[in-house]
Amino acid sequence: MQVADGSVSVVPDQELLRGEDTVFPVYIDPPIGTGASEKSVISSDGDRWWNFDGDYGVGRCYRVGPWYCDADHTNRMLFEFAPTKISGMHVLDATFRAYETWSFSCSPHEIELVRTGNMSEATRWPGPSELDHMGDQNVSAGRGDNCSPGQPDKWIEFHDNPAETDENLTATVKNFADGKFSRLTLMLKAKNEGDPDAWKRFEDNADLQVIYVPKPYLPNNVGVLPGYGNTQFCDKSVSDPTIVTRKDPTIRGMVQTQQQPQGNEFRGSLRALFNTEYLKSDGTWADAFTVNVPSAGSVPDDTVVPFAIDGVAEGATYRFNMLTESYWTHNGQNGKISSGRSAWCYFKVDTLGPEEPDVTANLVDGRGYVECVDANNCPAREAPGTPGSFTFKPDSADTDVKGYRWWLSSDNSAGAKKVTGATVTVTDVVPLLSGDQRLFVQAYDITDRERYGATAEFKFRVGIGEQETGRWRFAEGTGTAEDTGVEGSIRHDATLYQPQPNTATWSPRGRRGDSDWSLALNESVTDPAKQVGYAATSTAAFNTQESFTVSAWVYLTDTTANRAVLSAPGTHDSAFTLLYSPTKKTWVFKRGSKDAADAVNIETVADQPATAGVWTHVAGVFDTKNDTNTANDTIELFVNGRAQGAVVASSKSSTYSPWKSSNGLQFGRTKTKGAFTQYYRGNIDEVAVWQRALKASDIELRTDAEAIQSADGNPAVPLIAHWDAVSSSGTELTNRSAYPVGPLKLSTSGASLVGGDEGLVLDGTAGYVAAAGPVIDETASFTVSANVTLDGAKLIAKNPGYRAYVFGQATPAGGESSWALWVEKTAGGGYLWKFGRTATDGTGQVIGSGQVASEFAADMDIPVQVTGVFNAAKSADNGATYGATSLLVNKQPMTADADYSFSELMQGSGALAAGRGSADGTTAHYLPGSLHSLRVWAGAMNDGQVGEKVVGAP
Repeated sequence: MQVADGSVSVVPDQELLRGEDTVFPVYIDPPIGTGASEKSVISSDGDRWWNFDGDYGVGRCYRVGPWYCDADHTNRMLFEFAPTKISGMHVLDATFRAYETWSFSCSPHEIELVRTGNMSEATRWPGPSELDHMGDQNVSAGRGDNCSPGQPDKWIEFHDNPAETDENLTATVKNFADGKFSRLTLMLKAKNEGDPDAWKRFEDNADLQVIYVPKPYLPNNVGVLPGYGNTQFCDKSVSDPTIVTRKDPTIRGMVQTQQQPQGNEFRGSLRALFNTEYLKSDGTWADAFTVNVPSAGSVPDDTVVPFAIDGVAEGATYRFNMLTESYWTHNGQNGKISSGRSAWCYFKVDTLGPEEPDVTANLVDGRGYVECVDANNCPAREAPGTPGSFTFKPDSADTDVKGYRWWLSSDNSAGAKKVTGATVTVTDVVPLLSGDQRLFVQAYDITDRERYGATAEFKFRVGIGEQETGRWRFAEGTGTAEDTGVEGSIRHDATLYQPQPNTATWSPRGRRGDSDWSLALNESVTDPAKQVGYAATSTAAFNTQESFTVSAWVYLTDTTANRAVLSAPGTHDSAFTLLYSPTKKTWVFKRGSKDAADAVNIETVADQPATAGVWTHVAGVFDTKNDTNTANDTIELFVNGRAQGAVVASSKSSTYSPWKSSNGLQFGRTKTKGAFTQYYRGNIDEVAVWQRALKASDIELRTDAEAIQSADGNPAVPLIAHWDAVSSSGTELTNRSAYPVGPLKLSTSGASLVGGDEGLVLDGTAGYVAAAGPVIDETASFTVSANVTLDGAKLIAKNPGYRAYVFGQATPAGGESSWALWVEKTAGGGYLWKFGRTATDGTGQVIGSGQVASEFAADMDIPVQVTGVFNAAKSADNGATYGATSLLVNKQPMTADADYSFSELMQGSGALAAGRGSADGTTAHYLPGSLHSLRVWAGAMNDGQVGEKVVGAP
């Protein structure tokens, strides 16, 4: 509840403390046990038994009497303990135990436990100097039936007796755990070392048992959620506070213990204590509220604790900090200890963000788009690719608008364009698809953080462009493949032909992902002579004598022979063939000079080597220039929407004459010298033909190369690989996708496949998983994602600049990563998520890079979904760069900086690894933490798809 002068309702700390009936556990069942790291028996006659095994005597042993000693001597036992298991713990109680196996007499005699100085292998009688009395016991055990009643072997326990104030074992162990001395040495001896009746024997297994609670530590990731997102901020200056845009902001932080609990260790009973103040009008600070979270019960280490404030004052400035409290109940008494406080985080309340701006469309020389009033009044204007002009103005209630950002519904909001000014006109709104489009516009009024307001939505309709003459999606999964080209045109359905069994079938590995199919040719046939499956239309699908474009998505599985994707045969030769060449190791588009046995091939060859086992988009263009001059006819090849190879003129052949194919379009074979040959092996999907020559700038080619789906404007993104560490076991992560991608195998050390919530645990020094890559065509668009938990304790010890690689693909020469997700330590000591690409030349030298970093520090010790997107069709400078990198942490897109574009064609090969990577010429950069899942998709997801398919689909 809000009260005067910017304060909020105050709830005293003590009102939220646990009641008398609340019990906070301690680590007691069983207590932590720590065995001696060194031990020794020393004797008055000069002997010593270092790190002894078995039982040895303590006290005075005489040569006379019924029990024989070879010489009169006195023994003492020394046990030295390391602080490893109890460092960073708050000790509540301690017990030293020694196992007595024999006693000289049935009568009890006193045994004393004292703390001494440190020991070593060279320690001799009388041992280190005695520092303090720890306790004593008057006991006799180990004589069995020789006594009445019997006295079996038993543990003798030394524990502080409240009635004996000189016993200091618990206080000493507490100081030991607090680091006040580095080693704890305890001596076990007879109280009366001159009395042979006190001679006893003890085993070598003495130990120290400690009841404790973890000490609290400074909270981590303290901040305020200023709006409705999931990104927190902690601005340290009152003059530059975080702007909070809601009346009930959430403050939060992660409670911590000094030592990271391991395995099943007790993780503490912790609470956060938030202390919040507000700035008064006189410049002084006053208490707003102090609150424990949770108010009842507790949470364990590494828990993010949120607190939603119940009302803050508009325009008021606040600050808050946080500490971790560790609670316990022991012997019926409650207690707590607190960490230090985190730094102050400052925020100011400004909930009055911009309203929806006014958006109007402008007609320029009668061209442009108009707003849809309703479904019956929504005229289609202009073809895809036509720029539109729009003016943005602030709402009449807004007086402080500084600028805008805008994007189309078919785009990714991470690539939203920004403009400054209160009223602006933009002329570069270019819709790429036909049908309904929405222009989204937001105004901002906070210059430092660009706080955006409500979203205005402007709906308009785009007309039909010059559609493809024919398209075969192979989505049926059975029967014939339907031609779904331009409505009203003659359809040319394709039939699958199997001259040999299983040579032309349907595959569920479709380029559009789930529930899609593709044409599978000769995949399971190993005998080359029997690889004769194909598909074909019954008649010619288009006129090869005129300009045309053909394209297809291909998943090639065999590179040992020529593999024809598409062709249009005549009697003796083919008017064109789009194929893979094993001698050139890449894609080729060629045209037969004439339909004769002696035809000459006019061909153009891609610059970039082809990659097998990945989805690749290939397209061939024949251009007559729409004139009668056959000498200027050309062919051109596109791979993944980008021109490759030379534009080759038909004049390369003196016998050239444009000719029309007389037979049906062939999927998976071609004709040469009168015979069909060069049968394809692999998958073919999304084949399209246009009766015109497409250029690199044409929307149709770009849309096809990005597999944009007309139904929703989103790119198709099939899941190529999914390695799941949660359900895997043994020595490898199994791929769960439909594609023939192998497992990721664990390194010989440093990697443990625990499964369950822990997944794959990596030690940060040697552990990783790897397989032979690549699994995607990296000259095309792709998306990669990892669900990862960073080990904060191990990462904090790394030097600034350290990279811990999460997931990546090595370059061909090694030493660098063609693409990678990683976390990097900044000069200021924080960690940022990054996604980037690196190109190298034939010698392995870096020739290009592009990367995006997170806008906030990486969360430690909690699962985070990190997603990298490479969009090969996106260019920051009108085509001069080749593609762009983007990064999303969980669902939130990161703002791209100046280095996000990528200027080279690059295809990685060699190791595909998670948990380590390649950079700066070396392969290492190990990741401390755990991986839960790793996934790879073909295609560049937009923000909505990441939220649905990545974060929303575990």
